[in-house]
Amino acid sequence: MENKKTFACAINCMDGRVQDAVKNYMKENYGVDWVDQITEPGPNKILCEHNDCDLAVIEDIKKRVEISVGHHGSKQIAIVGHFGCAGNPASKEEQIEQLKKCRGVIDSFGFPVEVVLLWVDGDWTTVEKI
Repeated sequence: MENKKTFACAINCMDGRVQDAVKNYMKENYGVDWVDQITEPGPNKILCEHNDCDLAVIEDIKKRVEISVGHHGSKQIAIVGHFGCAGNPASKEEQIEQLKKCRGVIDSFGFPVEVVLLWVDGDWTTVEKI
């Protein structure tokens, strides 16, 4: 009999420097086996500003979250901002405000999950929960 593996999901930047840090953080702090990575350049900016050009991207993110929640059983969705983001070159403070706005967008998707806001610092290993 195979053990059921647990999942979380991360809406993360495509920047490879942050992905291992987020995966490790979610595994260590939420006890999951796997972390589905939904990547976009500067996803916190896309989700919080959601201009007309971003609506299709947001709908695509929602579909991918639905797969993670519906098929993998993810109970947590992390949204990530990070130092030195080329897709969202805003300051840490501005990105943290964006992350807080993103919580409402993810909540509006209607999935029964905990929304986790994360900041990855410039050492690419330090993850701060907001």
